Amino acid sequence: MKAVVCNAFGPPENLTVEECPDPEPGEGQLLVEVKAAPVTFPDTLMLEDKYQFKAPPPYIPGGEVAGVVAAVGEGVDGWAVGDRVSGGLGVTGAYAERAVVTASQARRLPENVGFAEATGLNYAYGTTLYGLKYRGQLTEGETLLILGAGGNVGLSAVELGKIMGARVIACASTEEKLELCRARGADETINYATENLKERAKELTAGTGVDVVYDCVGGEYAEQALRAIGWEGRFLVVGFTAGIPSIPLNLTLLKSCQVVGVFYGAMTSRDPELGAAVTNELIDLTASGTLAPYVSGRYSLEDAGVAMRTMMDRKAAGKLVIEP
Repeated sequence: MKAVVCNAFGPPENLTVEECPDPEPGEGQLLVEVKAAPVTFPDTLMLEDKYQFKAPPPYIPGGEVAGVVAAVGEGVDGWAVGDRVSGGLGVTGAYAERAVVTASQARRLPENVGFAEATGLNYAYGTTLYGLKYRGQLTEGETLLILGAGGNVGLSAVELGKIMGARVIACASTEEKLELCRARGADETINYATENLKERAKELTAGTGVDVVYDCVGGEYAEQALRAIGWEGRFLVVGFTAGIPSIPLNLTLLKSCQVVGVFYGAMTSRDPELGAAVTNELIDLTASGTLAPYVSGRYSLEDAGVAMRTMMDRKAAGKLVIEP
């Protein structure tokens, strides 16, 4: 099979497409003919050995796939060749024509759910649903402020926040990304490249501040967003594409607010039942048409490096996928 290979840590331009042995499904596993695999920020960090999970080269990037079952391993019940499936692989192996998925981590895809739309649900939408519903306890009528709202994870928060009945304030660095956020349901937008994030958020909430902050950016914007939070608000720590911030903890006392970590990947291994419930809810929302994940870029295996560079340079708006 063809696969994208990282032979040494470095930039995505060094990735190669090579002929690799077909993987074989072991006990409790499914062999999947890959139709789509998402490009995520952790994938780009792993290329340069900057992520908490390590993959010594050579390795095949990508941690999630959607496709069709090509073979069923021993001890697997309920699956057959030809079934449509999505599932996580862990941290590697997705950017290839075939991949092995643990059956317990696999989810059946309805016929009306596209492969590109389905893949990445666990990474972006799973993180967001877990964060907003289970960690942030977002309720209908509350105000949700999202940093990095134009990216894959941030845009998922715009969409799920609206589904949950929140008033959504989307924050991004370009008008193009903000226009996309408005098209996906954002009630208000803030361009933090040209506007004062804290002051504008206060204006949009008549001075009371926002109820929940969803931060997948970090950097200099985190403190500004925390200063814009209201009494007993919740600040969800999701990611650090702009760097790990330093936050004055006195602000949490003055606002009696919470700073809450959202680590979806660790949760799924610690609480598999909750992880399965989140994934199943997302698939149901997508199948019903309530949720329609936005795919902004589709790339071949040969262009995987281009896709990852787009992600690394924060030029992606919405979801990027590799389609072997």
